[in-house]
Amino acid sequence: MRFDLIVGFVNPNITEKVIETAKNSGTTGDVIIQGKGSGIEQSKFLGLSIQDKTDIVLFVVEEHHTNKIIECVSKECKIENPGNGILIALNIDKVAGLSKQIKKIRENLKTEQL
Repeated sequence: MRFDLIVGFVNPNITEKVIETAKNSGTTGDVIIQGKGSGIEQSKFLGLSIQDKTDIVLFVVEEHHTNKIIECVSKECKIENPGNGILIALNIDKVAGLSKQIKKIRENLKTEQL
């Protein structure tokens, strides 16, 4: 099996919706990291740069689910709207610790059409 890492840098106001949409589209788990970041237009207060809060959401997914998950999350969560976030996908060369997820993936493959 081949896996991808989907990374979302998302507005904390939509994090739960991103996770729910991703799970409905084929993810089996997630990790959320709180962070700070800035976009093209940096906010300033008294001459100091203000960094907005952001959530970093990580999903390890089976490769053939990646496009569907990104498309669904992008559409349902309006990722293209300014300030909502960014989604990227990275190939994973090696993975360990997914035996429980792999069992579920194999079960899903019996009913899924690729």
